[in-house]
Amino acid sequence: MEWRPEGLTHLPEPARVRRLEDPQSRFDKAGRGNMPKYVIERDIPQIGSATLEQFQAISQKSCTVLNRLGPAVQWLHSYVTGDRIYCIYIAPSEEMVREHARQGGFPANRISQVRLVLDPTTAEA
Repeated sequence: MEWRPEGLTHLPEPARVRRLEDPQSRFDKAGRGNMPKYVIERDIPQIGSATLEQFQAISQKSCTVLNRLGPAVQWLHSYVTGDRIYCIYIAPSEEMVREHARQGGFPANRISQVRLVLDPTTAEA
């Protein structure tokens, strides 16, 4: 069964949004190093054609679940393509990312832990 945003008759109450500290300064509960970053692939046919209101409702639902889960799981941003959303999260484990998806009713078709971030400055080593 595929997941799709439902049509909206009204917008839900705005979710309380947490201000996130610098993601590079995140530490796990034991105070060790940076927490893992994940890329979540969500297969959602025709999501690129969703309305701004539908994206707002999806975002608000996500933020509501994040607030329930606590500060250990953070959504940084997402990229929307025609039939897929790629979300970038910081979390202590893949299981916490899956729990966010379960509670929010979102698909999480693939979850990959980021091993390295490359950008143009990598060439300047």
